[in-house]
Amino acid sequence: MGMQEEIKKTLAVLEQGGIILYPTDTVWGIGCDATNAVAIEKVYALKKRASEKALICLVSDDYMLEQHVEQVPDLAYDIIDLSTRPTTIIYDAPKGIAKNLIAEDNSLAIRVASDKFCQYLIKAFKKPLVSTSANIAGQATPSTFKEITDDILKGVDYVVNLDHDKEKKSASTIIKLGNDGVIKVIRK
Repeated sequence: MGMQEEIKKTLAVLEQGGIILYPTDTVWGIGCDATNAVAIEKVYALKKRASEKALICLVSDDYMLEQHVEQVPDLAYDIIDLSTRPTTIIYDAPKGIAKNLIAEDNSLAIRVASDKFCQYLIKAFKKPLVSTSANIAGQATPSTFKEITDDILKGVDYVVNLDHDKEKKSASTIIKLGNDGVIKVIRK
């Protein structure tokens, strides 16, 4: 089955407020509409994760990033352009996102997706997607599709039928970029 067909099926689930299991530019992710609080609750419940622990959000490009952050620091563009691996940046003052996705300090972790499927999907959906590793909180992050446990496979509304044989090893680098100019590496 082709990528276009998968995008259509995945969009239908996202538009209904469903949750998906999908290959990202890092590891296999559990995702949903980042503007739908009910869908986000389902992700937290499936992962058995405390809702204070913020989730990452994927956007398709710089333009979509700018739609969801009050003020993107200039340095963010340099970090995105110069990064040799997927890099998630935590921004202050997110906007147009479900409240339960925003951390207590009014910040949000956002990554501009570098994976073709993710970019096309998010562009077609016209909204950011939640992206969190496909595991129960506290358990190891699966690096292959085969390592994803049954409770996750059965707990999502749709499993994207692409890249089931690819190994996806590393999570993204995470950098906090405050509007006060403070930069902090959260995960290398």
